[in-house]
Amino acid sequence: MVHLGPLPGSSRYDDDLDNLIEDAVTDAERLEAAGFDGLMIENFGDAPFFADDVPKVTIAAMTRVVSDIAAAVNIPFGVNVLRNDALGALAVAAATDAAFVRVNVLSGEMATDQGTIRGRAAEVARMRRSIAPDTRILADVFVKHATPPPGLTLDQAVADTAERAGADAIVISGSATGKAPTLPTIRKARAAAAGVPIVIGSGATPASAGKLLDIADSLIVGTSIKERKATTNPVSARAATAFVRAARKGKR
Repeated sequence: MVHLGPLPGSSRYDDDLDNLIEDAVTDAERLEAAGFDGLMIENFGDAPFFADDVPKVTIAAMTRVVSDIAAAVNIPFGVNVLRNDALGALAVAAATDAAFVRVNVLSGEMATDQGTIRGRAAEVARMRRSIAPDTRILADVFVKHATPPPGLTLDQAVADTAERAGADAIVISGSATGKAPTLPTIRKARAAAAGVPIVIGSGATPASAGKLLDIADSLIVGTSIKERKATTNPVSARAATAFVRAARKGKR
C-alpha cells in the first residue's frame, strides 16, 4: 500500500504537494525493491472522506501523484479513491494506465461513517468500457469500517458482486484497517466467488501471510510493513522485504 498524505482540498493539507509526492514515490520504490508484485495507491490522508463523489481537485492531485509513481516503478499499480468514488478512480486509472481500481462498495449498500453508501455498478461498468476497458475492478464485499444490511449474508454478497456487478476480484477484509478476516470467512468467500480471485484487504502479517495465501490469491498489505507498524508512517524497507520473504516461504 502507498497511503497518500492529505491532498490539496483536504482539511489537513499542508500546502506541500511536492513533498507528498516525494514521500509517495519513496514508498513505491521501497515496495518494488522489496519484491512486491504491485502497488495500491489511495488517498488515505484525506479523512474525513466524502462518500462517493470527491472534489475535482482530489482527482487532479491523485492523477499527478500516481503519474509520478508510475514513472518511478516498473510494477503494476492500482488506485482507490476513498471513500467510494469508483468513477473518479477510473478517471485516474485511464489517465495513468493503472492496472486496476479498488471499489469499496461496488453493489448493494453499506452503512458507514460517511452515511449509507450505495454501489454504482451499472455506471462503473459503462464508464470502464468507455475510458478504461483494460482496467480491472477489485471490489470489496463487507468492506471494513462498515456494516451490511440486516439479513444479507457474506456468500450472497460475494456471489452477487462477482456474478452480477462485474467484479474481476473480490476483496475480503477484517472489521478495520490492520485487522484480518478470519480463515473461515475467507473460505466462505472463496466458495461463493465461483472462480473469481479472492484478495485479502487488511491485516496480513509475515506470520499469517502464508496461511492467507493458501486460501486467497493475493494480499493487500499496509500497516504491518510501515515503520513502527503505524498506517500513516512511511514504508519500512526492512519490514517490506521481510514480509515478501515470509509470504513466499509460508505459501505451500
